[in-house]
Amino acid sequence: MKKVVFICFLFCFFLGGGITMKGQSPKKFTLPTPWTDKALEVAVPLPEYPRPQMVRTEWLNLNGVWDYMGGKDLQDPVSATSVPTFPVKPEQIRVPFPPEAELSGIARKGGTCLWYRRSFTIPGAWKGKNVLLNFGAVDRISTVFVNGKKVGTHTGGYDAFTFDITAFLKSGENTLVVGAYDPNDGKAASGKNGPRGDYTFTSGIWQTVWLEPVEKQYVSRIKLIPDLKNNRLEVLVNTDNDGLKVSAVAKDGGKEIAKAEGTVNGKFYIPIQNPRLWTPEDPFLYDLKLQLKNTKGKVVDEVDSYFGMRSVSLGKVDGVNRPLLNGKFVFQIGLLDQGYWPDGIFTAPTDEALLYDIELAKRAGFNVIRKHIKVEPQRWYYHCDRLGLMVWQDMPNLWEPDGTDSVAVRKQFREELKVMIDQHISSPSIVMWVPFNENWGAFEVTDITAWVKKYDPSRLVNGLSGYNYAPGYRPAYGDPGNGDFVDMHHYGKIEPKAMPRPDEKRAASLGEFGGKGLFVRDHLWPVRNDAYEMMLNKEVLTDTYILMLNELEQMIKYFGLSTAIYTQTTDVEHEINGLVTYDRWVEKMNLDKVKQINREVIEGTRQK
Repeated sequence: MKKVVFICFLFCFFLGGGITMKGQSPKKFTLPTPWTDKALEVAVPLPEYPRPQMVRTEWLNLNGVWDYMGGKDLQDPVSATSVPTFPVKPEQIRVPFPPEAELSGIARKGGTCLWYRRSFTIPGAWKGKNVLLNFGAVDRISTVFVNGKKVGTHTGGYDAFTFDITAFLKSGENTLVVGAYDPNDGKAASGKNGPRGDYTFTSGIWQTVWLEPVEKQYVSRIKLIPDLKNNRLEVLVNTDNDGLKVSAVAKDGGKEIAKAEGTVNGKFYIPIQNPRLWTPEDPFLYDLKLQLKNTKGKVVDEVDSYFGMRSVSLGKVDGVNRPLLNGKFVFQIGLLDQGYWPDGIFTAPTDEALLYDIELAKRAGFNVIRKHIKVEPQRWYYHCDRLGLMVWQDMPNLWEPDGTDSVAVRKQFREELKVMIDQHISSPSIVMWVPFNENWGAFEVTDITAWVKKYDPSRLVNGLSGYNYAPGYRPAYGDPGNGDFVDMHHYGKIEPKAMPRPDEKRAASLGEFGGKGLFVRDHLWPVRNDAYEMMLNKEVLTDTYILMLNELEQMIKYFGLSTAIYTQTTDVEHEINGLVTYDRWVEKMNLDKVKQINREVIEGTRQK
């Protein structure tokens, strides 16, 4: 698949064109990262193929310089039926960085109503094909126009969406205009990127925009679920047309190991005999080719994918409920990962930067990343899949679920929760869904936890991580009483009275702990910096972490603890409790020692 992605990159590079923005220097950035230079230099930021689990060979990346205008008094994109008038010499923005980020070239508040414009030309080789316009994510309500005509709208700040724009295209140059409306009112899934979040708020386009040619009949979505019990992979291929056939071929290192045929919009199975299991120590991925065939047997669409064979469940080990990977208990020690960047805020400056945080967790001996109330670009999950990090995926919370419009607000949250699961359900690294965190905007938690468990029985569900914490602005929901975990947060001393305990149906999870801070001059965001507890230097911080892990091992062996998530991967703006500084230049702990203690605890509690 790497070869395919490289070919795609060359294709989009030569056809994507674009110009670079002038006048920006990393020296003028508040806190440049090791990747700021590269992000400023390239004509097409984030040029990698954005959907690694459903790859087509032809595509055109639309990232780069667009015209831009933003402000609360501009035309409302939600109700817009026509394209607004741009200034003769409009501002320019570097897509896909949000306007609040310095890498965007704007570096100021987006202002509720945001408008983007650029031109593009369809490659001649696409003649006779339908053309899909894809968005990785736009925050929050999007309206799309092509050549002055309204194509459609989309609601949701964290999910990918697609429009077929074939009927709106013309020969030669075409004009694309995107409006984004983000009221930041807390009545939508927003997480820390919302009115009560304590980091820089962002809006608008924040993931890759791209085009791809397809036939009139094409694969719109796939679902891949490993079934170890029956040595097979469950496959579902969705299209807008019923009656089409699907051919699936699984490969191991280029060698075909199995194949099967099925019908679209209905599941079928590929036998995988003696599967090589996906684990953090051996994150093996099989390649998969899916071909869509019409009634005459002609291949009308083809996508490359991959899958991992692993099982996730809950079971009794010596009478204690434990999370099981491939039928065995392994202690889950992870990092809380929020995915913020000083130069790109919500958007990593490059794919190498996106990869760095994952490799950091792996290098430090962690086997889990808790993706905290944010949904990342699909390449992030691909990197976790191939490197071997188990992922807890949080749902970005809303903040205000109780107003007079609560029925609509709660309905939209549920719909976006379903979309999040649908779009990432095939990723083998994701082992757990976390619908709510610390009672933030929590509502109907017991019901939603039960729904998620039923909708995706192949994973664990942690209904309310840190139910013992509450934000204070509204009554706490508290322990939902169901799901797979009793999950509490604790930032003090590791001792039995502060730990969650397993019950007859659930395992015990310490969803957040640690939060130890360290000042590193010249690498601090220009606000008051804080943490739950400050450490004197790198050595003391490292030794404190080692002590906490030794204490956690006692909780695992004698009090039934099964998971623990340390806060956090990196510093984030005012929070300076990361393994590394916010700009990723300085490692704040001795990572070799951190890896050693993590490995010792994992191996010491591993079910033999």
